[in-house]
Amino acid sequence: MTPVVVLITIFAYFIVLFSISYAVGRRADSQGFFVGNRRSPWFVVAFAMIGSMISGVTFISVPGMVAASGFSYLQMVLGFVVGQLLIAYVLVPLFYRMNVVSIYEYLETRFGIASYRTGAWFFFISKMLGATVRLFLVCVVLQLLVFEPLHLPFVLNVVFTVGLVWLYTFRGGVKSLIWTDTLKTVCLVVSVVLCIYYIARGLHLDLGGLWQTIRGSEMSQMFFFDDVNDKRYFFKQFLAGVFTVIAMNGLDQDMMQRNLSCRNSRDSQKNMITSGIAQFFVNALFLMLGVLLYVYASAYGIAIPAKSDELFPWIATQGYFPGIVGILFVVGLISSAYSAAGSALTALTTSFTVDILGVKGKSEEQVSHLRKRVHIGMAVVMGVVIFIFNVLNNTSVIDAVYTLASYTYGPILGLFAFGLSVKTPVRDRYIPLVAIVSPILCFILDRHSQEWFGGYSFSYELLILNALFTYIGLLLLIRRGRDK
Repeated sequence: MTPVVVLITIFAYFIVLFSISYAVGRRADSQGFFVGNRRSPWFVVAFAMIGSMISGVTFISVPGMVAASGFSYLQMVLGFVVGQLLIAYVLVPLFYRMNVVSIYEYLETRFGIASYRTGAWFFFISKMLGATVRLFLVCVVLQLLVFEPLHLPFVLNVVFTVGLVWLYTFRGGVKSLIWTDTLKTVCLVVSVVLCIYYIARGLHLDLGGLWQTIRGSEMSQMFFFDDVNDKRYFFKQFLAGVFTVIAMNGLDQDMMQRNLSCRNSRDSQKNMITSGIAQFFVNALFLMLGVLLYVYASAYGIAIPAKSDELFPWIATQGYFPGIVGILFVVGLISSAYSAAGSALTALTTSFTVDILGVKGKSEEQVSHLRKRVHIGMAVVMGVVIFIFNVLNNTSVIDAVYTLASYTYGPILGLFAFGLSVKTPVRDRYIPLVAIVSPILCFILDRHSQEWFGGYSFSYELLILNALFTYIGLLLLIRRGRDK
């Protein structure tokens, strides 16, 4: 694909996004920006959530990871489904009952202002890093397809990408995200299905042959029960999936603001259950695509890129298939990446405005003015962090996302778990110290785990350990005797 074709595709998709955002958001007040006025139909949110849970990381990294990990990722996705059920029946009723705008308001009610600020800051760090990793991947692909052929620097790439995201989220907030995520879901599913179709046609496979090729590949192994030290071990992946989705969806302002846009808690529960089950099948499609990509590359003698994240972009855009496949790839990538980055930018704006700066006592006009300034600031910070990550990156992007989540979401998970299970008051002013020490302890254990635990290597279950350290730390802060 030529750089001009890629740019035309991007601008065409962006025009559609901006039109939706403008139409939905032109009458949006602050409540519309933050929680969508709680009028979103649950089935629309459920369909949109399928796309919102699939970022550019999934679109690129999941197909490429099958060579090293097989279908083991589905073990984690099974955990996602269980985690979604727990969120639906434990957290959703709580947040609706409290009528919160930011879910971290619960921490202030349960513990105090220090806990509230701690949860908000850890979310800010978590979401900024996670969104940066996801958008970084898009910038890498755009650099390969557009900016490098035109001899343009990476920094211009970052400004271009972040600028587009900022423009289409400027007005609508959560209200526009629901509808742009719906468009994203359509684009993702259609893109993956048609890419599989064209690859199968290139391999001269009918539907039966396609299934046999995938099933007969060593890369299609899903369950791993043999070696507890293997990062693909079932219970590591499954339990990590359960707690990761609770932390990254249920305790994440970005994802929960969509669920809180439904009319009531029952509608929100329907949305979460439906989207959680659908997510399993969509991820299975991405993994099947990955197997077919490697089979196709082997059959036609195509050199496999050194980085697995580059496999899908390389085969889709370098003329091995009809031009429509390259266009579908770009549409799928930008639909997943721009929507994910847009929702992260909206959530960061919401959390920083409501939780960190505070809006109590301010008029609607003051809140609107503050929110617009924060929105610009979040976009600038995101661009700077993307550029820094480009200098430091040395790992698979999907691995980077979940590794970062293990450290940054752990304290949030521990705080909510303690708050829901233990009703005793704690010394709130020391909670920030516990939230900082817990990830440090996890880092030390992770670095020395093979030496100290007979070769055991931590995977994403480090998130659970991080939350456990936070929970234990809070137990030590329980007020007793004269402290009450």
